Formats: sequence, C-alpha cells, structure tokens
Amino acid sequence: MAILRTVNNAFWKIANIGVTTDLRPEDKKHILYLNLGALLLCIITLYSFFQVLVYIPSTSVVIPVALISTSVLSLLVYVFQRSGRYTTAGVYFFLLYYAMALVHYPLNGKEVGAHYFLFPVITFAFFVFPVKKKKWMFSVIALGLITYATIIILYACLEPIAQVDPFAIQLHYQINIHGIFATFILMMFTGRNLTEKTENSLMEEREKVAEMTALLKKMFGRYLSTEVMNTIIDDPTALELGGERRSVTIMMTDLRGFTYLAERFEPEQVVEMLNAYFEVMVEVVLKYNGTINEIIGDALLVLFGAPQEMHDRAQRAIACAIEMQNAMAAVNRQNRAQGLPELEMGIGLNESEVVVGNIGSSKRSKYAVVGSGVNMASRIESYTVGGQILISESVRRAVGGILRIDYQREVLPKGAETPLKIFEVGGIGGEYNLTLEGKEPDLATLARSLPLEYAILEGKDVGGEGQGGRIVRLSKNCAEIALNVSFKPMTNLKMNLRGVDAQLSLTDFYGKIVAQSEEDGHHYIVRFTSIPSEIGAYFQAVLQFAVIPKRNGATS
Repeated sequence: MAILRTVNNAFWKIANIGVTTDLRPEDKKHILYLNLGALLLCIITLYSFFQVLVYIPSTSVVIPVALISTSVLSLLVYVFQRSGRYTTAGVYFFLLYYAMALVHYPLNGKEVGAHYFLFPVITFAFFVFPVKKKKWMFSVIALGLITYATIIILYACLEPIAQVDPFAIQLHYQINIHGIFATFILMMFTGRNLTEKTENSLMEEREKVAEMTALLKKMFGRYLSTEVMNTIIDDPTALELGGERRSVTIMMTDLRGFTYLAERFEPEQVVEMLNAYFEVMVEVVLKYNGTINEIIGDALLVLFGAPQEMHDRAQRAIACAIEMQNAMAAVNRQNRAQGLPELEMGIGLNESEVVVGNIGSSKRSKYAVVGSGVNMASRIESYTVGGQILISESVRRAVGGILRIDYQREVLPKGAETPLKIFEVGGIGGEYNLTLEGKEPDLATLARSLPLEYAILEGKDVGGEGQGGRIVRLSKNCAEIALNVSFKPMTNLKMNLRGVDAQLSLTDFYGKIVAQSEEDGHHYIVRFTSIPSEIGAYFQAVLQFAVIPKRNGATS
C-alpha cells in the first residue's frame, strides 16, 4: 500500500506541474491533459526503445535514437509548463511527436500499422488547447494530417524493416480504420463545441461576478477600510457583532482652524478642499497599512494593529504621520493653484489596549474602536499646532531609540487627575529614516511692535475679558507676543489686531502658546492655528517692510 501511495502521489505531482492557484479551473484541466500526454509519450517511446533492442536488434540505428531522443525531449514539456508558457508547451509536444513519427513510422512499413498512432495524437489536440487558443488547436491538427499524408507517401520510397499479414493493407480494412478515425474526430469536434459553449457561459458568468465584486469593493471601499473589507470577504463571520481586546497605535489628525475656513468659503469649495486633502492623506495611510476607522469632518481616526496584527505598528504609525505632514506641501501647492487657502494639520498618536469589533445592531453596525486610549489620542492631538506630531509616553516606549524627539512637556488634560507627558517627534530612523520637512523659519524682530487684544479659549468657548499685548517678533506662522499676565503652554488664544483699520481689527485670528521666551518671562511663542487671508497678507507686508535688518543685511 505504501508503494501505491507513493506512485499515486508522484503521478499527481507530475500531472499538476505548472498548475497555480490563480488559474481558472477550465485552464487547469488543459494543463493536466498535456502533462499526462507528455508522461505517456515518455513511457511509450521508452517501451518501444527496449522492444526494438530486444526483438529487432538488427534494426537501423535511426529508430532507437529517435525513440530515446523523443522520450528525453518530452520532459521539456514540464519545463515550459513550470515557467507558465502553456501554449509553447502544447505546440512543442505535437511538433516533437510528429518529428518522431516522420523518422520512425516509414521505416516500420505500412503493413505494421504504426502510422495509425497519429490518429489518437491528432485528436488529443482537442483536449490540450483551451477555448482561447483555438487557432493553435486547428494548426496542430492540420499539421498532424499533413504529417500522416507525408508518411503514407514515404512508404513508397523506403524499404520497411518488418512485414506483417497482407490483411493490414486490404482496402476494406483501410476504409474501416479511416472511417473510424473520421467518425471519432467528428465526435471530438462536436464535443469540443459543446464544451466551448459551456466554458464560454462559465467565463461570462465569472466575468459578471468579477465585475460585480470589483464594483462592490469600489463602493464599500469608500466606507470601509481595505483591511476590514478583506476580512469580511475572507471570513463572513466577521460581520457578527462583538469585539476583542487588542493593543493598537491610534492616530488622530485634524486640520487647524478649518472650522473658521468652512464659515468663510462656499460649501462647494470646502468639500473641494477636503476631498483634495483626504485624497493625499488616505493614500499615505494605506501605504503604511493603516486602517481608516473614521473620517469625522476634517479629522481622521486611524488604527495600526487592527483588524490585522502588526508587530511594528508604532513605528509604522510615526513614519506614516511624518510622511502625511510632509505631503501637506503638495496639498497646499494644489490649493494655491486653485486660489484656495493653505491648510495645516496636527497629528496625535497614542498606544493603548482597546476593544475593536463590530458595534451596533443586526440591521446597522460598524467596525469601531472603544476605549480610553482613543480619547487620549484625541486629547494629545488637541495640543498640536500645524505641522506638528505629538505622541504619548506609550508610543515613545514602543518605538524606542530610533525617534528624534524635539521637545517634551507635561500637560494636564481637562478631566485628567494626573499630568500627561507628551513628546514632539521630528523624525524616525531605522528602516523608515524620515524627518519632518519645512520647519518654522526664524522669528524676525519688528521695528515697531504690533498691538493686539486677546482672549483665552477654553475648549471651543472664549473666556475672560479682552486683554492687551503686542507682537514683537514674527514669522509666517509664528510670533513672539508680550502678554501682561502669565500663561501655561498649550493655552489657546483668540486675537485681534489694534491700531489698524476697522475692518481688519474686527477679523479674528487664533493661536496656541507653545513656549515661554527664554529672554523675557512675559514673552510667549505663539503658533498660529488659524489666520484669515487678510491677516496673513498684513503680516507678510510687515515682514517685508517693518523688520529690523541684521548687520549683514538679513532680517533678525
């Protein structure tokens, strides 16, 4: 039994040479037929070779050489099959057999009847070539008939090496043989046509299913992440309600000052800006295999490590965040070309254990993430300014020493009992080797400070009376502001210019205190989070004409 199992396994290994998982079932069967044909050709020619040596030792050396050569060369069929050259393998098989027949059969003699072996080989072409290779099938059949006719002609010119009963060349015997062959090939042709119709029907149905699948993937791919969609396709039980605990890296992104922009532009322009922004950002997220869990207005909630496990999720998340920030340059180039304002994005990252899964009801559910870690990522992101990436201590520990940390500080989020340590990321080494581009230029000292009025923002609300201050140094997106009271870093301010025309003085702009000046305790570095175009134009004019020049001619 062990021998039979070994033989059976070897047989099917040979039969399946060249068969790959991406092939359609109807194509696989044609490959299997050819593999079996090559195996039979090898066995039959080897058997004939030994028969000639034993029973006809005085035969011409041409015949045993032709037989052994055919047996060896038939193995090339498997080489072509393995390399995926299926048509080449089929055509080669028939050419090899026809060449051997032209050398071998005429020398045997018409009376032996060896030339009749061409008949089943010719009809074998119906099995070897698939529907889409019909031209090759008819070509090898035609070449086989020509070969058969050539052998019959050669019988008149060559002396056979063996003679048998004259009955073999009688007319009625020849009519029967050729009649049987003609009937058989006609039946094969009819069967082939029926098979083609079935295969064509199957192909059409398969194409329709493929088109529908592609359409569904395209449709639902807009609403579900690729990972979630593939998980559902591979395992329909993934649709069942329920969740599991999973350690993930959570990314929260948000556009700075976008609420203000949305109020000043037409809805169509707002949607255009968002679509252009998300087009670039989503592409970067997918590049790093992040799962886009939600798009909330202008914000993204992205998971690394769910639904698929990801051992390097924290590294991937930070590399993704850096590339997203760097890609904002391309987004803003497109905005400028279309006359739209530039955008700035903040990114917060947190590593935490959460519950992920299908949440909702049997009629409507979504793949969601639940846990305090999500809220923490959102809080970390709220401390960012445009172009900044802030991470939690858990992310820093998960990534290790390949991070470039530009600064760290402790903050006390609203509702938290203990301070939270956050870190600003400037780059990551290792296999990703990425750094943030376009860092803030140096602040220029103004020849005359700009007076302003400010109020403290508590969440989305403005608190306290308007108080006075002045801008003493300025850059495109940042300023050093002298304030009359002490503030903690990460305080959000709403500001208005004073000493300008009435319309400009009524225009609000926003910023976040990111640091305290080392030179003066009441001077603070404020990163602008939302600047209307008219305020931005005013600042550009100030930077161009109202700064103190350095001795070498550069601005200070």
